[in-house]
Amino acid sequence: MLHAKAISNAGLLTADQIRATLEQGLAGRFNGQKVLALIPDHTRSLPLPKLFRLVVEILTNARQLDFLVALGTHPAISEVDLNQLVGINQTERSNVFAHVDLLNHAWDDPAMLTSLGVMEEDEIHEIAASSWHPWLPSKVNIHLNRWALEYDHILIIGPTFPHEVVGFSGGAKYLIPGISGAELISAGHWLGTLATVVGTIGVMETPVSSMINAAVRQLPTPVTLLALTVAEHKLAGNVIGDMFAAWRQAAEYSAQRHIQWCDKPYQRVLSGAPRMYDELWTAAKVMYKMEAAMQIGGEVIIYAPHLEVVSHVQGRPIHEIGHHTLPNFLDNWQRYDHIPLGVLAHSTHLRGSGRMENGLGKPNVRVTARG
Repeated sequence: MLHAKAISNAGLLTADQIRATLEQGLAGRFNGQKVLALIPDHTRSLPLPKLFRLVVEILTNARQLDFLVALGTHPAISEVDLNQLVGINQTERSNVFAHVDLLNHAWDDPAMLTSLGVMEEDEIHEIAASSWHPWLPSKVNIHLNRWALEYDHILIIGPTFPHEVVGFSGGAKYLIPGISGAELISAGHWLGTLATVVGTIGVMETPVSSMINAAVRQLPTPVTLLALTVAEHKLAGNVIGDMFAAWRQAAEYSAQRHIQWCDKPYQRVLSGAPRMYDELWTAAKVMYKMEAAMQIGGEVIIYAPHLEVVSHVQGRPIHEIGHHTLPNFLDNWQRYDHIPLGVLAHSTHLRGSGRMENGLGKPNVRVTARG
């Protein structure tokens, strides 16, 4: 079910169109309710400051409205950076927006998590289908941030793009991995690795999206999605409604706006990482987005002179194992089975698809980092 929709087939939405859609889709729907809005961190492209002010203004009849940054395993954001994320200063935070809390998700704090149940091996096997592998977990506890059960309604605000692990981002992904625990995050990312980036990105129905959807259906709290299509940090589409229906509309539009088809594969590409990616963990997306367009034996050069760290959170295990193709991990599992699956997923995603030759992993595409 959709409450409101505005899409610009070629250009961008006007300020009037954005406001009208938000008012039609949100005004009066949460009167007297406690609403938890999930928002992305600085590694996602969208006009969040404008949307933050509009949503707060339109939901004046909500009994309580708070914003939780769906960090996944990304590091927590400081108070100063939280203000900057939503485009306010400390004076506004203390006065105009004093009634609104800005919160961080804590994926590694057991006290902040609650269980919605367990995904058993038979279900995981069925979801994974042809991507199933015995090194997937035999069962996964569906841990979610406990605040998701302490509010009357959840409002997800986020963009939809082609995505290397899920197929298309946005929607239920803001719940898992956005505000979930590490176990489910790792299982989903490893399943995405088994399905491969090339077999996943820009595909609407994927094993990981099926896993996420099965898990979030255990959440009793109602969810409304504000699904955004973003072009150059501005809005080209805005769909509000049921989490699954609104996401599908946004993903279909994202496929039209964001996927570029090329007549022949590229041999060598210089791929620049935006400054919003402040670690290789996220900057590796410039490889993820290019691999499907590359010729076997080609090269992607990651240009990111601003990077200083591999990962703020997972740097140590990544430095320990390096980056390898999936076949290398599968052929040498006993060497790596102590490493978190999410770290292994990042490692092989950056290296890309490949094969084993004479006992060594050989990637289909060479990846070079330059500063």
